Amino acid sequence: MSKKLYPDAAAALDGLLRDGLLITCGGFGLCGVPERLLDAVRDSGVKDLTFASNNAGIDNEGIGKLLRTRQVKKMISSYVGENKEFERQYLSGELEVEFCPQGTLAERMRAGGAGIPGFYTKTGVGTLVAEGKEVKVFNGEEYILEQGIFADLALVKAWKADESGNVVFRKTARNFNVPAATAGKVCVVEVEEVVPTGSLDPDAIHLPGVYVQRMIVGAPYDKKIEFRTVRARETA
Repeated sequence: MSKKLYPDAAAALDGLLRDGLLITCGGFGLCGVPERLLDAVRDSGVKDLTFASNNAGIDNEGIGKLLRTRQVKKMISSYVGENKEFERQYLSGELEVEFCPQGTLAERMRAGGAGIPGFYTKTGVGTLVAEGKEVKVFNGEEYILEQGIFADLALVKAWKADESGNVVFRKTARNFNVPAATAGKVCVVEVEEVVPTGSLDPDAIHLPGVYVQRMIVGAPYDKKIEFRTVRARETA
């Protein structure tokens, strides 16, 4: 039995949670969201959390569950649509939001995982995103300094893992999960299936086991849809 595999989300997060954590979290909309782990964070009652994640899910799904319980102090994210509670808390001053362009957010996580404290980018130059940030000129063009994200904890959702913690994501569910995983001092992954070490193609591994400290099997999952759009039924 893998030493990294825990019986459930609460057990996998035991000893890792405290008030005021900075957490990187995978997911894009409701795709690739570590929902079992987020439920366990909610149930633990920790508060004043900062989440670096593309978005906060929707009302009562994903990180949206933690917004409902007022456990999130700050969001570092690039998209706030589809979540009325997020919008309400932000506009009322209850929630601090650091807007971060999507590509910049991914690179800030990747940089943190690679031990890089900062990098320059043109994205956001001359906008609100650039306020308070150092500006440097390269070849006559302005760039702003963005800082790498070094998180206390990373929460990740994957498709398969082997017993050593080597992880495979499925199609677009990979999204922010890989950079989010590498940016955490401790990374906890929930997967749909754990297979024996050696049974995964080494060339197909998206996240090496060296980045993964703890795992759970979260299946079965409901494949939720963030925003359902259907064609109007034609009359016979």
